[in-house]
Amino acid sequence: MRDWIARYLPELWMGLTSLFVHKLRSLLTMLGMIFGVGAVVAMLSITAGAQQQMISFIELLGVNNVIVEAREAVDRDELQATRQISPGLTFRDFRAIAENTQGVVALTPRKRFKPVKVFPKTNQEFPLLIGVLPNYPQINSLQLVAGRFFTEEENKASAPVCVLGEKSKVNLLGYGDAVGGYVKINDTWLQVIGVMAPIATADSEVEGLQSSDRNNQVVAPLNTVMRRFDDNNSYLKDEIDGIFLRVAPNVNSIETAEVVMTILTATHKDAGDFTVVVPAGLLEERRRTQFIFEVVMICIAGISLLVGGIGIMNIMLATVLERTREIGIRRAIGARQSDIIRQFLIEAVLISIVGGLIGIAAGFSGSRIIALIAGWSTVVTAVSILVAFGVSVFIGLLFGIYPAVQAAKLDPIEAIRYE
Repeated sequence: MRDWIARYLPELWMGLTSLFVHKLRSLLTMLGMIFGVGAVVAMLSITAGAQQQMISFIELLGVNNVIVEAREAVDRDELQATRQISPGLTFRDFRAIAENTQGVVALTPRKRFKPVKVFPKTNQEFPLLIGVLPNYPQINSLQLVAGRFFTEEENKASAPVCVLGEKSKVNLLGYGDAVGGYVKINDTWLQVIGVMAPIATADSEVEGLQSSDRNNQVVAPLNTVMRRFDDNNSYLKDEIDGIFLRVAPNVNSIETAEVVMTILTATHKDAGDFTVVVPAGLLEERRRTQFIFEVVMICIAGISLLVGGIGIMNIMLATVLERTREIGIRRAIGARQSDIIRQFLIEAVLISIVGGLIGIAAGFSGSRIIALIAGWSTVVTAVSILVAFGVSVFIGLLFGIYPAVQAAKLDPIEAIRYE
């Protein structure tokens, strides 16, 4: 270790001295590296933040889940035409799936209503009322921060009880204790027996799922919703509008989804009025998309690094001409060609290292500024820093080789005579 320090420390010091002697020129040479590394770190932090948020939402849907969604018609004419072929999503479909699908540990129908009036009154968007079975938290891994979820007995009795989402609780009942309170949905009073923990929500719509704020919901027993709330034109609408299935951990959810698709295609006579969503498949697709997008972003930012490398080569060639006499003197007193090559390579790599470090700081700061201004989620990962910094050092080494070799090839006598 001491021999290594004694051998290379003078050359490192010489390289740093050369950078500080020409501060402005060194800084301008580093700009390509700074911009390139900063762009890589900032862009990857944006993509990582967006993908992490989306992946968290998809994982929340349950990688062991299969979701069936009724597909809403664009207009009444399309709905009437569809109903001539298919009755829509029904309890009969639910029973067919339950009886003919292997490996399902829990499943529930879902019925949704959009209230026309609520009490206590709110200036915010009205919460969505959904009716499900008591196993809904098990299927969707929901947590409660207060109270409890409703029971099977309450569902059978069509009890007027509900569980509020975090946002609907604040909008309707404020920040105080909500358990034991009452909310009025349309003309029906419901007693609040629980409050759900905040749930991650995707910024963009997930294919096959209707976009809705999962925190702005009122969850009630399925029978309560079916019997206490009237659905206008119910003869045209789906009897239920969704089915949630949770399969055992050792069961392939994608294969289960294919079975569900086959059952529903037969009962709906290819009407195309439903979609089957597999969060596990969405998750894998998102990860592939993330990888491709990251590669594209790195390639785009790599152009800046390439330009920076060309700048390093240009400056190092100019430095060789400026220090031709110095190179000749060093060769005359015994320096080998390898010593000259190492000297100039160290200077080129130092430019890349310093530029890379400044670029990392710039990229980190840029990602934070973007997050504050645009409100996006950004995540600076160790991988993005290592990739950006490693590429910058490699480019400095690569583009420093040619000037270093040119310097080593100089004839000592001619170099000493050079003015």
